[in-house]
Amino acid sequence: MSVEQRNYEERHVEKRYDSSRVASTFIKYVAYVLITFGVMYFIAKYILPMF
Repeated sequence: MSVEQRNYEERHVEKRYDSSRVASTFIKYVAYVLITFGVMYFIAKYILPMF
């Protein structure tokens, strides 16, 4: 056996996708974005005109 054959290791990685987990993560980040833009809108509309 050559050195290359002895150091070679074959791995099979199985990727699993849980659709409910993906959906809940998507909803969570959409909520973060909406809250962020809501706060920015509030600041721009009501706080900044006071100055």
